[in-house]
Amino acid sequence: MSLLKVENVSHHFGDKSLYANASFDLYKGEHVGIVGQNGAGKSTLIKILLGEMIPDEGSIKWQSNIRIGHLDQYAEVNGRNTVESYLKTAFSHLFEIEKKMNDLYQMSALTGAAEQLLQAAYYQEQLEAGDFYAIDSHISKIASGLGIDAIGIDRVLLELSGGQRAKVILAKLLLEQPDVLLLDEPTNFLDKEHVEWLANYLKSFKGAYCVVSHDYDFLEKISTCICDIEFGTIKKYYGKYSDFLRQKEHLRQDYVRRYHAQQQKIEKTEEFIRRNIAGVNTRIAQGRRKQLERMDRMAAPVFTHKPIIQFRELPIPSQKVLTTSNLEVGYDSSLLPKINFSMLGGQKLVITGFNGIGKSTLLKTLVEEIPAVAGHFRFSEPIKLGYYEQDLKWEDGTMTPIQIISERFPQLNMKEIRKYLAQIGMKEAHVTQQIRTLSGGEQSKVKLCRLMLSPCNFLILDEPTNHLDSEAKKALQSAFIQFQGSIILVSHEVSFYSEWADRIFNIKQGK
Repeated sequence: MSLLKVENVSHHFGDKSLYANASFDLYKGEHVGIVGQNGAGKSTLIKILLGEMIPDEGSIKWQSNIRIGHLDQYAEVNGRNTVESYLKTAFSHLFEIEKKMNDLYQMSALTGAAEQLLQAAYYQEQLEAGDFYAIDSHISKIASGLGIDAIGIDRVLLELSGGQRAKVILAKLLLEQPDVLLLDEPTNFLDKEHVEWLANYLKSFKGAYCVVSHDYDFLEKISTCICDIEFGTIKKYYGKYSDFLRQKEHLRQDYVRRYHAQQQKIEKTEEFIRRNIAGVNTRIAQGRRKQLERMDRMAAPVFTHKPIIQFRELPIPSQKVLTTSNLEVGYDSSLLPKINFSMLGGQKLVITGFNGIGKSTLLKTLVEEIPAVAGHFRFSEPIKLGYYEQDLKWEDGTMTPIQIISERFPQLNMKEIRKYLAQIGMKEAHVTQQIRTLSGGEQSKVKLCRLMLSPCNFLILDEPTNHLDSEAKKALQSAFIQFQGSIILVSHEVSFYSEWADRIFNIKQGK
């Protein structure tokens, strides 16, 4: 019997169909990766499974008494709690049992009632079965694996960055050991060491899970099957991510062949109807029109249009283009020791290090979004920066992608704007939607389009691949290889930058 049964689910977003009559099952112990192009409906599917959204048609049936754990990075938490006290709330039911047990022992000491001792002994057995006396050990193991011990488990939640806070919420979820985990992009806020730890943890997880991720190395390690969202359908493939790719490529070729055959049939039938609707063969033409109306038309194969990213480059000198001297970055105080490095024109530098250690703060300092705490830095005279910020925040979330590009580049006409958005992989249906209603991947593409159209010779980017699908990542990777200017990139995806990075700057605690 399945833990979850998704039957004939159809759902629309505006005038776009995300899924039509989609069905699949989740069985005990299955480890499912959920993939699809940006905007395909991966996060929406998680919300539907959780009951946060109701599908237009179909049903979602969970087995009774199933404990579902969901990673909500924006969950309301008591900010005055320490990390340790928050993590201990994962075992609140055991602490309640302990309190009942202690109360009974105290009462029995006063009354000598045997019934109270028996009930206390029963509670003691429950605590031992729940591994209550190893709670500190469990917390330490998870905290170490996700790098929370480096943050400090005595830190107050209010003091944490968004990424650190999300990491703590994930740790609590893992400590709760639910029957089913639903995780949407869990690696976005993790460093490569912690992504590796999480992959090993999930591989040995005895329960079932569904994980949305664009980190395909991660999916290869953790998945026993893949649910692929494409063409308005959800298709389940068995095996690892690499097995899924081989199966899908074969099916893609077959789909393209059948789609073009259907289009040819439609064109011939429509031509016959036009020529004969008013002639002696009108009844035959009317019959064929009814056949066309009843035809189950295949969705256009959108994967035939791969995104293309090409930055508008300005000339760059070959000498030093950036020099930092005893630079200290932070807000009220310095997050990092003094930084001293320089870059030549055309050099490509990748910055790695623990989440929350100060990588994003360093970039914000270099683009003068925040002032340096001490020391200084200098870009050479002809440098023109292009900056990509990690956070998906907009001054006006009701604006559409077309309006956002038009506001920044008023010289472009509507046809040109649509062309550039399509070039970067935006679907036609999304360019007129409010930006806040789009997926993280679609929003990232709008930001990249804006950056792509901005002439520059020095790119500074903070985790630009976090929400991108595989095709967009490949296009961005190719753009960085071709870019003749300098690049500073913060990234946790080694496979993305290993081929083209000239230098790796690994920021560690204290050095």
